[in-house]
This record gives sequence, structure tokens and C-alpha cells, in this order.
Amino acid sequence: MNLSVNLQMRQSQSLVMTPQLLQSIRLLQFQHAELQAFLEREAEANPLIELEPGSGAAPLGEGADAPDAGPAEPGDITPLTGASDNAEVFADAAERTGDGEDKAAPDLAFTGEGLVLSGFVAEDDGTDRLGEGPRSLRDHALGEICDTFRDARERALAQALFCDLTEAGYLAEGLPERTGELGLDESEAAALLERLQASAEPAGLFARDLAECLAIQLRRRGRFDPVIACVLAHLPLLARRDFAALARLTGETESDVADMLTEIRTLDPRPGAGLGEPDAAPVTPDIVVREDVSGGGWQAELNPAAFPRLSVRAPASLAPASVLKGDERGFLTNCQQSANWLQRSLEQRARTIQKVAGEIVRRQDGFLAQGIAGLRPMTLMDIAETLGLHESTVSRVTAGKFMATPRGTFEMKFFFTVAIAASGGGDAHSAESVKLRIGRMIAAETVDAVLSDDDIAARLKTEGVELARRTVAKYREALGLPSSVQRRRELNARRLAG
Repeated sequence: MNLSVNLQMRQSQSLVMTPQLLQSIRLLQFQHAELQAFLEREAEANPLIELEPGSGAAPLGEGADAPDAGPAEPGDITPLTGASDNAEVFADAAERTGDGEDKAAPDLAFTGEGLVLSGFVAEDDGTDRLGEGPRSLRDHALGEICDTFRDARERALAQALFCDLTEAGYLAEGLPERTGELGLDESEAAALLERLQASAEPAGLFARDLAECLAIQLRRRGRFDPVIACVLAHLPLLARRDFAALARLTGETESDVADMLTEIRTLDPRPGAGLGEPDAAPVTPDIVVREDVSGGGWQAELNPAAFPRLSVRAPASLAPASVLKGDERGFLTNCQQSANWLQRSLEQRARTIQKVAGEIVRRQDGFLAQGIAGLRPMTLMDIAETLGLHESTVSRVTAGKFMATPRGTFEMKFFFTVAIAASGGGDAHSAESVKLRIGRMIAAETVDAVLSDDDIAARLKTEGVELARRTVAKYREALGLPSSVQRRRELNARRLAG
């Protein structure tokens, strides 16, 4: 084996990520709030950068006109303000209860300063923090405990036992352990909890599981009796709409059981949800879509409120060049170059976002005119190839950016959806439009014509949509719709009740 040392010359090309290039990439993926904060930091560090007053500071509706919303149509969605259906929460929670879990929500306990018993006087009752901003769920719990128990010993015990709640407002796990650590009898702890549950607001707070939460609310209404107690003890059956089994257990008719389900659906399965949480920040859309009255079609315009503007001052505005030292002149020269680059990067960012938004609007004009039914399949690569951009650039542009349309305000990622093959070789369908069709089919069912997943797949095929039964089941579950067996039971019960 021969070892030798030699010199070689090689020429190659490589991409060097300069600080300026990295900054441009970061600017492109920034959301509005992140961009505003970044520019404010830059303005503090660079004396030549001035943010124009009011630029990028007002959300749509406080500085820009929102597009007029068209008439609501079946299947339209409002992703930013939609309300959840308690029925789905009950069903999901009851199914988990049947699997051995006793919480209606993930057990995420709010933590904070621990309460220490010192001569049975709580060191922290939460009152010192009142008025310091939005109250947390823990603060609310402490306030309810203080209102319920006037005796100092009872109040301190209740704070040590019950102040930690899950996100849904249920007692955190470990109550028996905490009771033992305090040297209390379980009967004394249970008596304290019963008093607290009877008075706490909202009703259902401090419950140990879903069934107890619902029972507390029914007691407040004077509607709790042995029959409904039996129903709550068998929530998995209620979630499956097995009214026949519940009728046998309670001795009532299936119609009566259906009436009880209707009443239970009016209860709140998560009484702690939203307590103490600050109001959600308003969304500032980056793009506003309006109908082009003159030429037809749609126009995608930049929302000025989402694009902060800056101006670059001349170094001479700070001090004449004659009085500056060498290092000071060098500092201001670097500041000017940095500010000019940042200004150009912001302009390029705005052009790229508008270009991508314009192509999305052009491709999804069916959605703007018809709603979800008109949503077409579209991928990041489709937009990238049309505009001559890299797929990662389109991904950065659409992530965390919002578009205000006559159909509502949507994140730009919403418009990208997978393609569902069309039977017979026609145009492909978007997944969202197919989900809409499935939802409409199920909504139109009657007790004598309940569609199975196979029936839905067959009917979709006659409409030109090629979809496997298991995919139908996946989309149905994503819509929160029960199986055909459960739907038939519920429709049967409604007919008997009618």
C-alpha cells in the first residue's frame, strides 16, 4: 500500500446561508404578532429604523373592512367561532368511563403554589391576587372554597384537599392520599366535598367524574331521581344509544329514556372549561378576498393591518458626519445596510404572500362561490410549480397566515386538501367536500332508511366518488357521527317519543 500526499483543485457550488438569507426565511414564516415583535426589537437595536405609526397594529374590523359574508349555506363552517356540541363530549367521555377511566377530560391538573396548613390557617387563599389580571381556574376554586366555608379549619382543609382541578373542572386524582396525609376520616372529607359541590358555581365543579358532574347539575334543577341515577350509572350504554338496555334497567320505556338523553344533553360536561382563561386574541388576516365586481372573479388583497411598515432614517439625521468618529461611522453604516436589507425583505415577503394567496384564490374560486362543496384538491407542490417557488417556501407562507373570505376567515393551510379519486376518470374530489356529502346523507336519514358505511360508499360511487368503506368510516368519525346501529336506535327512540 502506497501512501502519498498531493494537492488537488476542485470546483463546486454550494448554498451559503448568510445572516441576511436566514433573516429573510425567518420573516417569511413569521405570523403577524411574531413579525410585529421582531420589528419592535430591531427598532430598539437599530437607531435608523422607525416603525410607521399604526402599521400592523389593528386587526381586521378595527382598521380594515372585512368582506361581506354571503348567505349561510348548509355545510358552511366557521372555524374560528364554531361551538362544540355537548352530545359529542358526552359520548366520548362516557365511552372512556366505560373503559375504566373516570375523567371526562385529560387529567391535566392546574398547579401553583402549594397550600400549607399552619395552625389550620391557609397561607394562600387566592384573595391577594384578585384584581391582578385574568383569574386562573385555581383562583376560582379557592374563591368558591372561601365562600362556602367560613370556619378557618374547614376552609384550610378544603383548600388542601380540593383546590387542584383538572382542565374540565374535576377534582385531580389523589384525593384519598391527600385525605390520609391530613389524618382525616374519609367520611369527614366526603362531607366537606358534598357541601362544596352543593354551592360551587358553575354547577358540576369539584366533581370526581362525569356521572357525578351531571348528577350535581340535575340536583340543582330538582331533576335527580333513582331512574336518572340508573342512567348515569350506565353512561357507556347511553353513549351507544342502547335505549333498549337502559329501558330494561330502569323499567321505563325507550321513549322515556330518549327524553332523559335530551335533558342530559343540556348539561355541561366540562364546567371548568374556560374559567379564568383570558379572551382569545383576535385573528388578524393577512389577506382579504373580495369579489371583483367589474371584471368578475375574486381578488386577493394584502391587509395593511397585518403588514407593518418601516422607514429608514439617514445617518446624518442623527449627527453630522464631521463630528462622528471612525467606529461611530462604521456602526451607522452597518445599521443603514441592515435597515435597508430588512426593508427589502419585508417588501419581498409581502409580494410572496400575495402571489401565493392569489394562486390559492384562483384555484379555489369554487369554494368562494359554493362553500365546502366547491373545495378542490390542492397540494403545496401544485402552487410551488405554478409560481416557480420551492415547496418549502409555500409551506412557510401558508403556515400561520389567515385569509378573510366571504365564507369566513380561514388559515391558508385549510385550502390544501387531499384528492379523492373520481370513478369513471373524472375530476378528483377534495376530502372536505366528500365529508360534507357524507354528513348530508346521514342528516337526511329516516328510521326506515339508515345508511351503513357500505351503503354510503356505494351511493358515493354512483355520484362519481371512489371511496373505500373504511375511509367512509374514518370520515364519519371525524365528523363526530355515530355508527348506523347507534343512529338507528336514536331515530327509533325519537319516533316513539313523537
